[in-house]
Amino acid sequence: MTANQPDPRKTRKPAAKPVAKGGKAAAKPKPAKPRAPVRPRYSKDELYAIFARFHAANPEPTGELHYVNPYTLLVAVALSAQATDVGVNKATRPLFEIVDTPQKMVDLGEERLREAIKTIGLYRNKAKNVIALSQLLIDRFGGEVPQDREALETLPGVGRKTANVVLNIAFGQPTIAVDTHLFRLGNRIGVAPGKTPLEVERALEKAVPPEFLLHAHHWLILHGRYICKARKPACEKCLIADLCKSPDNTRRQAA
Repeated sequence: MTANQPDPRKTRKPAAKPVAKGGKAAAKPKPAKPRAPVRPRYSKDELYAIFARFHAANPEPTGELHYVNPYTLLVAVALSAQATDVGVNKATRPLFEIVDTPQKMVDLGEERLREAIKTIGLYRNKAKNVIALSQLLIDRFGGEVPQDREALETLPGVGRKTANVVLNIAFGQPTIAVDTHLFRLGNRIGVAPGKTPLEVERALEKAVPPEFLLHAHHWLILHGRYICKARKPACEKCLIADLCKSPDNTRRQAA
């Protein structure tokens, strides 16, 4: 390059903007709009009839996890992720006889907690989270379980579902904890269709009549666990079979 020649690095043109058809610059893609919730398959009267039957059959449903206070409930629910309630109860019944506060759990220590819950899946990581959440309860909340979802979700190993269970059972708040059973039922029978657990939760909050909201997730969990099972629903035992609009409803098909 001679002294009279321009430096090509200094004369390089900026990259051209993408051009759409017609010669105009391509517009930036618009952000996707939130997906509109899918309407349930039932009228308000039909939804009322469904939950009225659940209420009549079991007016005061309870969870199947063993606990002695809000703190032990929080621990039990955290341990129940990817595990059965029966398996968790087997480990926690003797544990909660000696450990029923965050301070006692911290004093027990991670190693001894691992030994106590080693029959539960993912017990090593769960033990680490339980010790950590117990220490945070002491440091941030005076050893008490907070009564709002945002605070609960700051604790290690506590997500939205766990927080909703604790708020509902321990503090009587009308929350809905969407587990695999509720997610399946919401979509299968069409009371609350959704592509994510949060969509199903929001849909159930709108679909369930207010007077039944407190116990709705208990009824649906029990229904999904023992009647409307994943592989083969027991429609012959179902108390809402004549109302159910699921394509899997064998009683409706037979009729």
